[in-house]
Parts: sequence; C-alpha cells; structure tokens
Amino acid sequence: MKKQRESQCTQKTISLLSPLGTIQVSGCENGVHTIQILMDVAPAERTGEAPLSCVVNDSLAETSPELQRCVEWLQAYFSEPQTIGSLPLPAFHHPALQEDAFSSRVLQVLLRDVKFGETVSYKRLAEMAGNPRAVRAVGGAMRRNPVPLLIPCHRVISSSGQSGPYMSGKGNHLKQWLLTHERQ
Repeated sequence: MKKQRESQCTQKTISLLSPLGTIQVSGCENGVHTIQILMDVAPAERTGEAPLSCVVNDSLAETSPELQRCVEWLQAYFSEPQTIGSLPLPAFHHPALQEDAFSSRVLQVLLRDVKFGETVSYKRLAEMAGNPRAVRAVGGAMRRNPVPLLIPCHRVISSSGQSGPYMSGKGNHLKQWLLTHERQ
C-alpha cells in the first residue's frame, strides 16, 4: 500500500550547488522524499574561501510549496545558519519517515532534540529514542536517513568524541565540514 501511494506521487527534483557540491532534492506536493549529496567536487577543491551559499540550478516554477520550503531552508543553512531555527521545515514524504519503527523514532528524536551546533553520541541517541542497547540500530538509522541535512545525522558522533562515518564513510570530510560550519 505504501509503495502504491508513493508511486502515485508526481516527484520533481531540484538541483542545488552548495559548498558540499551538488545537492539534489526530490519531493512531491506532499513533502520531501530525499536529499542526496552527490560529492561531485573533490575535497581538495573545497577551499575555505568557497562562498557559503546554495544556488538553485533549476527553475522553481511548478515546484510544490514543500520543495520550495526545503530549498529556502537549505539556502539559509549555508548562507545564514543562525536563522534556520526560525524557519519551518518542509513536510517529509518518504516511507521510512512515516512508519512506526525504531529507525523512524531515532530520526524524529534527532530532528527534535539535537539542535544546531550540538552533537550527540550514538549511545545517547539510542537512550533518547527509548532503547539504550540499540546503538548499532542508531547507526543503521543514520545510514538510511533519506533527508540528510534536514534530519542532521552529521551531528551524531561516537562516544569517544570522534566524528564517526558519514555517507558510509565516503563523506567523512563533509561531516567534518558540516560540524565546523555549525560551530562558527
């Protein structure tokens, strides 16, 4: 039933150029489905002088209000991060965020309770989500997060204070950049 409902969505994808490289946001009239960080810019090309902005590569015409809200949120995150707390988040319309499962609960707790500039350990997040022994499940929820940046899985670190993997280890440099960006 969920797959059928999702297949009836008319999705649109918007491409943005950000300090992380190209970001693709997909969604429908009901909300955002996915955010993908394409990692199309080599880390050596990411200089400290890169502008902290997020430019839309596509037309926003005929885009749902939720997708537009997501684009506005991402633009604020990169250029005026102190303002994102006052911006409404778009609705989410990905099945993983609709189901009543531990992974969904972990992502909801992360979104609600770990604020901009803060970090939380995998262990503490498992406790906050109601199962202190589910540290590995928290890691799995982070790997399956369909909307990174909006649901800030980059803020989840190991108990030792190490940043831990991001995007299955391929985006560790992006996680470091995001954490530094939020501390400034």
